Amino acid sequence: MRIDIITCLPRLLEGPFSDSIMKRAQEKELVEIHVHDLRLYSTNKQKSIDDYAYGGGAGMVLQIEPIAAAIDDLKSKRLYDEVIYMSPDGDEFTQTLANQLALKGNLLILCGHYKGVDERIRQHYITREISIGDYVISGGELAAAVVTDAIVRLLPGVLSDETSALTDSYQDGLLAPPVFTRPAEFKGLKVPDVLLSGHAANIEKWRFEQAVKRTEERRPDLLKKE
Repeated sequence: MRIDIITCLPRLLEGPFSDSIMKRAQEKELVEIHVHDLRLYSTNKQKSIDDYAYGGGAGMVLQIEPIAAAIDDLKSKRLYDEVIYMSPDGDEFTQTLANQLALKGNLLILCGHYKGVDERIRQHYITREISIGDYVISGGELAAAVVTDAIVRLLPGVLSDETSALTDSYQDGLLAPPVFTRPAEFKGLKVPDVLLSGHAANIEKWRFEQAVKRTEERRPDLLKKE
């Protein structure tokens, strides 16, 4: 898989992709992540990429020319399965969507900033808009990092334990059950006996029941989607 990200603040994405699972995935050549500086596509001396909105109002808008130039340049070199715009009014990012995108080959992600991008970009260049939640952050960079991380960890070979991602919260429509590790007792707090029993069937039954209970208590809306 290859993921290209267009941003006006490339340094914001250095950290998320240079450590831990994202770093190892790239070192193992399971994914390529390339961050592109939008300012390199500006045609003026100041390398500005924003301007005032027509009709007035507070805030600046990312201009159409540099974004179009960046997308056209990248699309001239490879075919993208999706051109994604990170937007607070996009489709909700879910584990189901992460699974779908993890099956793609090439993804292009555009990070918004200021008051957003010229609407003509959204109408004619973007194939999918994604939101990571009903709130607004300073730009699309952190949201793009979240989406990229969620997708990459699903790729075969990225996690040392292939079954780990399959038991994450939301994969089966439920929250993950409680987990415990050694010691078996700490200051009178004990690990449930069933987890120490070695009985695989009983353990799986307990985990499923706990997952359902936790989902009912914390995210009953997930059960209503069934």
